[in-house]
Amino acid sequence: MSARGKGISESTFAIYAAIAGNVAIAVTKFVAAAITGSSAMLSEAIHSLVDTGNGLLMLLGVRKSRKPPDSDHPFGHGHELYFWTLIVGVLIFAVGGGMSVYQGIVHILHPTSPDNLVWSYAVLGMAIVFEGTSWLFGLKAFNAERGRKGVLQAIHDTKDPTSFTVLLEDSAALLGLLFAFFGIFLGSQLGLAYLDGVASMLIGLLLCGVAVLMVYESKGLLIGEGLDRESLKSIEALVDADQAVERVGHLHTMYLGPHEVLLTIEVRFRGDITSLDVRQAARRLRETIQSRHPDVSRIYFGAEALSEEGDISRGHDGVAAD
Repeated sequence: MSARGKGISESTFAIYAAIAGNVAIAVTKFVAAAITGSSAMLSEAIHSLVDTGNGLLMLLGVRKSRKPPDSDHPFGHGHELYFWTLIVGVLIFAVGGGMSVYQGIVHILHPTSPDNLVWSYAVLGMAIVFEGTSWLFGLKAFNAERGRKGVLQAIHDTKDPTSFTVLLEDSAALLGLLFAFFGIFLGSQLGLAYLDGVASMLIGLLLCGVAVLMVYESKGLLIGEGLDRESLKSIEALVDADQAVERVGHLHTMYLGPHEVLLTIEVRFRGDITSLDVRQAARRLRETIQSRHPDVSRIYFGAEALSEEGDISRGHDGVAAD
């Protein structure tokens, strides 16, 4: 049975594929680094090890975000995924990027020519195959999420960080492998051993750049982002078109998880309807909105005064429809 047949999303399956690839790559790189003494190869091995741990943390975030609501977390645990994505970004910056830059500086100050270059090239070739396979899974999951949007726009707009985290990590890994190759190749051909250290520093800076982007996007999600303007206009039009609604006020939304949105609608119902009509309207609006916007899982109404003459009570404030 396929992964999706078992209920695993494409983005989650991409994480599993990345973990499997990174474990194999990390082992081969550490062996090659020990044999050749290459600083760039050691940086790449550290990078793969960090990526493996990051994949496990992402799976932890996915698992925890699916826990049902409880008394302490009435809106669920969806933000767990955003928190662990933030931690992954910090680890990539501090451990992956920091260690690679440190190794590069040490090798530039004390350059040594790598030995057994055949080992280095063989491992880099194997790593490119493994990493490229993982990258294809990540790209497929990301393309399914982004549709026709540009890459940067899709990263900014998506509320599922797993869709871009794997792709960013694997893209950085592939570029890092190219840096490592050219650092080792040019260093041996030109007799400039310090170029291996320069490649290690470039790998570190690349990882730091990816980490900053991940942290920035995760921060916005963790603080709380709402629906885009087009979705808000669509919902406002749906509410305004209902026969029981006199006027639509503000719409307040927040993502509780990648596909779970909280919506609060400030609305004035008509003054000539009954309390039963209000409840029926709330139910009708909920069904209409969720049919067009299935991610809106919780809907609450803040009803204004329904009649200036007082024939209908203000007790409808906070009608819930989730």
